[in-house]
Amino acid sequence: MIMTARPVDPFGGLAYVQIADDIARRIDTGEFTVKVPAERDTAEEYAVAHGTARKAYEVLRERGIIRTAGTRGNFIVKSSTT
Repeated sequence: MIMTARPVDPFGGLAYVQIADDIARRIDTGEFTVKVPAERDTAEEYAVAHGTARKAYEVLRERGIIRTAGTRGNFIVKSSTT
């Protein structure tokens, strides 16, 4: 089942935190099970700058939700609620 990204709310706080929260939600719902999209694809999907998507992925790494494996991509470590 494919979900859609929640749009970034310009009044909803920091964009990169909103994106990180939404990606965590999408992991929890099973939309992403092994890997999350590339940062550039995420930037395009959420209509934000690449740097904003990069920062969102930093937040996900800090939360222990994803791990980056060099050029192979960003892999899900665990559900954001566990």
